[in-house]
Amino acid sequence: MAKRARRNQPPPPLHELEREIMEQVWRAGPAPVREILDGINATAERERAYTTVLTVLGRLEEKGFVTREREGRRDVYAAAVERDTWMRGRASGDVDRLLDAYGDVALAHFAEQVERLDDARRAELRRLLDE
Repeated sequence: MAKRARRNQPPPPLHELEREIMEQVWRAGPAPVREILDGINATAERERAYTTVLTVLGRLEEKGFVTREREGRRDVYAAAVERDTWMRGRASGDVDRLLDAYGDVALAHFAEQVERLDDARRAELRRLLDE
């Protein structure tokens, strides 16, 4: 089976803790490490340490997911990538890989899943395609 041409390279995946931290940054907006940590620990099954979150934020900054601004004596982190942009890019890349690996069989399964959806959900999918 011939490989399909990829539109763009998908954004890199986020590992579990990176995703947890990014979800908090996306929710909270620009925030210092302590606020990000408190937001994560408020809902997490497992409490995270300040130094762990700080280390992961540094890695996310290196990867281009967050920016860091100095405000007085603290660093404030903000999302450099919008959540929807990241999700669309990842989904597109994942679908491309499925189609490369399984071709029409994958498309048939997608079509089958779409047929099972109610009208409101199909309308929402159409709206997403039009964006």
